Amino acid sequence: MPALTRFVLPHAAPRASAGRSAVDEDVVFGLLRARWHGRGLELTGFARPLDLDTGRPGSAWTWLTLRHQDGTEPPLHLRSRPRKLPEVTDDSAQPDHNHDWSGFTALVEPSRLRRDGRWLLGDWQIETTLFTRPRPTRLRRQYGALAPHWCGSGEYPPARWVDRDVRLQPYFEDDRLRLRLERPDVRLDGAEPAADGIRLTGTADHCPTGTVLRLRHRQSDAVIEQPLTRTGNTFTVHLPYRPFTADGRGRGPLEHWDAELLRPDGGTEQLCLDERGGPVAGQHPLQDAPDRVLYLKHLADGRLQVCVQPATGVVDRIAVHFAGFELSGHCPDPAADRLELVLRHSGTSGEVRTPVEPGPDGRFRVRVPATRTGSDGAVLPLRKGIWEAALEPADRSGPARPLIAAAAVLPALPATATTGGKHVLLQRRWHDTLLVDSTPVLDATERSAWTQHRLRTEHYPAFRREPLRQAVLYDVFGGRGYADSPRAVHAELARRGEPLEHLWVVDDGQAELPPGVVPVRIWSPEWYRALATCRYLVGNTHFPDFLERREGQVVVQTWHGSLLKRIAHDVDNSWLADHGYLEALDRETPQWSLLLSPSPFATPILRRAFRYDGEVLESGYPRGDVLAQPDPRVAATVRRRLGIPEGKRVVLYAPTWREDQRRGDGEGFRLDLRLDVDHARRLLGEDHVLLVRPHSHVRDPLPGAADGFLYDCGDFPDPQELLLIADVLVTDYSSIMFDFAITGRPVYFFTYDLEHYRDTLRGFYFDFEPNAPGPLVPDSAELLGALRELADSGAELPPGYAERYRRFRAEHCALDDGGAAGRVVGRMLELGRAAG
Repeated sequence: MPALTRFVLPHAAPRASAGRSAVDEDVVFGLLRARWHGRGLELTGFARPLDLDTGRPGSAWTWLTLRHQDGTEPPLHLRSRPRKLPEVTDDSAQPDHNHDWSGFTALVEPSRLRRDGRWLLGDWQIETTLFTRPRPTRLRRQYGALAPHWCGSGEYPPARWVDRDVRLQPYFEDDRLRLRLERPDVRLDGAEPAADGIRLTGTADHCPTGTVLRLRHRQSDAVIEQPLTRTGNTFTVHLPYRPFTADGRGRGPLEHWDAELLRPDGGTEQLCLDERGGPVAGQHPLQDAPDRVLYLKHLADGRLQVCVQPATGVVDRIAVHFAGFELSGHCPDPAADRLELVLRHSGTSGEVRTPVEPGPDGRFRVRVPATRTGSDGAVLPLRKGIWEAALEPADRSGPARPLIAAAAVLPALPATATTGGKHVLLQRRWHDTLLVDSTPVLDATERSAWTQHRLRTEHYPAFRREPLRQAVLYDVFGGRGYADSPRAVHAELARRGEPLEHLWVVDDGQAELPPGVVPVRIWSPEWYRALATCRYLVGNTHFPDFLERREGQVVVQTWHGSLLKRIAHDVDNSWLADHGYLEALDRETPQWSLLLSPSPFATPILRRAFRYDGEVLESGYPRGDVLAQPDPRVAATVRRRLGIPEGKRVVLYAPTWREDQRRGDGEGFRLDLRLDVDHARRLLGEDHVLLVRPHSHVRDPLPGAADGFLYDCGDFPDPQELLLIADVLVTDYSSIMFDFAITGRPVYFFTYDLEHYRDTLRGFYFDFEPNAPGPLVPDSAELLGALRELADSGAELPPGYAERYRRFRAEHCALDDGGAAGRVVGRMLELGRAAG
């Protein structure tokens, strides 16, 4: 363990002058979490210098000082201690400095804000001082203020009543954490439904006769004023429903009314919610607008706001179970018995839908899953990233309503469920809006840019000096799953009983592997070691650019498609060059031991496009073996996993992606379906099902799927199994056409943008129009009509395409005889034995 750097701190952090506000720009300060416990408010944050490593215990110390707004009170120095927080290094997204020990915890003890029996009311500024030693003889001080973290209590730290009538409220102003110790003049502590409105009750210290509750409409100049009835220092006020829907108001998706007490002299007081005796915030159905509620909202700063909005789900109970979370709450919606909880991924727009269980008096209960069920029936952890949570009608006839956390359950967040080696958090944003955060499989220490840089530049070279082990590391599209040609290679090796370990690269826990195959988390230390020490590497896409094939190692590049559209150096397209793709490819290809070719037609193209002068094996693609020698039992299993009824004819639509159809958020590419699904359902739905398999680069969900006709198979792990059960394929320019041609079944080409794709985006390796093994159809209606006509005729192929189909198979599928995997494994083992 490294020696600790010992700091000798002064009794008080130094200051340049009273009211210091300067912030050092070369330090990042932030609040990650804030929570109350028995002694006070615990703040967990960080102070990260941009130019200095703080990765050792004792390399940094953060000092927090409270200063009163008017300077009349002496400063208070908070007790703090360093804390190891690897997420600080991860969040920094830089490889040069380790900041694991930039973290700290500090305690705000309310008792210290009281002197001589009185509370030191007012606003307190929190000043932050970071002490580091850039050199052994120098102690450096840097000043700043804690900025909010993006989510949870680091964004909206919780308040607490520290006395009967005194409240401590942390808040941010100009991205600086402050504390407000206040004795609210008006405390609202009750809200009950009345005959035609709501009866509010509370306590007011200064509330003369004539004081009214005033609500001001943000969307107009409308004002509602209701008189107070006072008894001693308590008051009641009747808030009728009708003014909120009068004059056409109350129909918008969300309307805000700001609440205050207006005294006769024109002075105003804010209403502070006091829910120690029970909930005050809540939803009340509006009698004249049955699809709207009056929502008494507890704002983050403790004030009351009145909203008119559709009923939403206000969660007041949270329980964690093995597969996720159980939420219960209140949603006074007349359609509550038809609601679903929808989790929608913010990056891919993928959805997970769960029925809502309605209860009496608008109550509901719902399970928030930490898992998802794929189209193949596999149960996997939720994909990493943020999942927005909302209630929606099951028939999708109405708007989405966010899930809101009641004030009473905020301290329970974040809640954590663990599944498949992943932590899934129920978290909050914007103070009380619930969301689900599926964290990466790699922890913060493993995934940080600092760690990854060292794994690549230090650990991987060291691993390469270890002995090679008799093992195969398989990779399908960077860890996507058990599929494609690597799957067929593994099956052949297992069939032969070769004495090898089988390791499979998995990204984010999103794969189901067969017995005897060991998952390896991509980018993990064990992944770097496997790349360096496995005798065989088998992948269907690019290997990492730092890979150096060592003596005795065999690297098999199976690739993943036959050749219609141009690839690699043959593409006259700036997209590839601008993204550094071609430069990375030139670094990678010398590391390959063996490149597979699906046909004599493809061999010279692959050599030229990849600028590869190593060994090319004309073997056919191993993934085609399952189609060349189909097993009816496997096909029956696939149909059963998808839930396809017996006797239904299967149409598979599998289009490729378009480089010019990038999503607005930059995450993948858009689904430009073009196929008229409603027309397809009317024309084919009685005896067909339509399976849609977008390209893996496409991130949009498929609207209207799971209705018994339309199946979204975008996450189906191995498209070869979809080809196995398809009676007819519809594609455009995807290489999937070559695989499907092995079956001899009909294929149609939906070529609505043929000229643009051929002449602008990619270009083709052969004259597609006269040589395609099926009709090229540019119009959806014409395509669907042709599918209907083919089914009704009972023909095996579209009229006039038998000879063209035969020629296509002779040129591109001659090696697809069911023995490709055997040929590949035989040559791979020969190379391994010769080298080892």
